[in-house]
Amino acid sequence: MSSNKKKLQIAGAFGTLLAFAAGVGCNGFFVNPTLTGITVGPTTSVETGQTVQMSAVGTYNDGTTNTISSGVYWSSSDSGIASVNNSGLVTGVSPGQATISGASGTVNGSATITVTLGGLTSIKVTSSDGTVSNTFGNSEQFVATGTANGKQYDITDSVTWSTNPASITDVSIDSTGLLSSTSGPTSSVQFQVVATDPTTGISGYMTYTLNP
Repeated sequence: MSSNKKKLQIAGAFGTLLAFAAGVGCNGFFVNPTLTGITVGPTTSVETGQTVQMSAVGTYNDGTTNTISSGVYWSSSDSGIASVNNSGLVTGVSPGQATISGASGTVNGSATITVTLGGLTSIKVTSSDGTVSNTFGNSEQFVATGTANGKQYDITDSVTWSTNPASITDVSIDSTGLLSSTSGPTSSVQFQVVATDPTTGISGYMTYTLNP
């Protein structure tokens, strides 16, 4: 084989190799970034019967972020409070808080949705055992029932609890509606147990008596 012919063959092979390398460099060696995290939002409030659209933003191992428009599995920690469909649309069902999660493969994120009672017109306060009195030294759990759009809802955990008068010796009520008292008083005391919706200011009460 002549020297010139051999040189031409080598040059041709080298050119083919360069073309192949260029093609691979543009296409074959490209690797899709790996999803490392998901941010779900918004963390917000929604009234019963109303909806809010959730979104999932992916973070990748190359530092980029991008909204994930498909392939997200949506779920709710409590569908009795807030339900979510396959597209991430959340519907408020009853007052309370639920965690909405979005997952893609083994990566997931979540956000908290607080459901408030829309269309509230009144609040009724009752004791859990139906009594209107007790003796000092005992506790009593109170329940708040809200009426909205002709339906009744247990809103015990979403109202603000207080007494009227606000300060009563040996008596206190916590954020869950649990009334506590200490023994010792020698005379009866009568007061109101009040539940107030923090959003609308609507309140309800019942009269309660503690005896020695």
